[in-house]
Amino acid sequence: MSSTTMTIRVSADIKEKLDRLAADTRRSRSFLAAEAVSAYVARELAIVEGINEGLDDVRNGRTVPHDEAMSELASVIEAAGRDRS
Repeated sequence: MSSTTMTIRVSADIKEKLDRLAADTRRSRSFLAAEAVSAYVARELAIVEGINEGLDDVRNGRTVPHDEAMSELASVIEAAGRDRS
């Protein structure tokens, strides 16, 4: 996998914590920062993609009215209660 260089600004406190973490884990600051950015980007991208999929569903009429969804949920809960009895 190819890589590229980025320059970021962080507070002195974050840099000090990153230095401590790097020393304690015997990893480079660069490695740890890249891992953190990678995890953040993956998590945020998944959220944004989910929102966009939901908006696409709304635009294309793939929704269920709230009252209908709640009625179905109540029926499922009621049936589960009967099954336990």
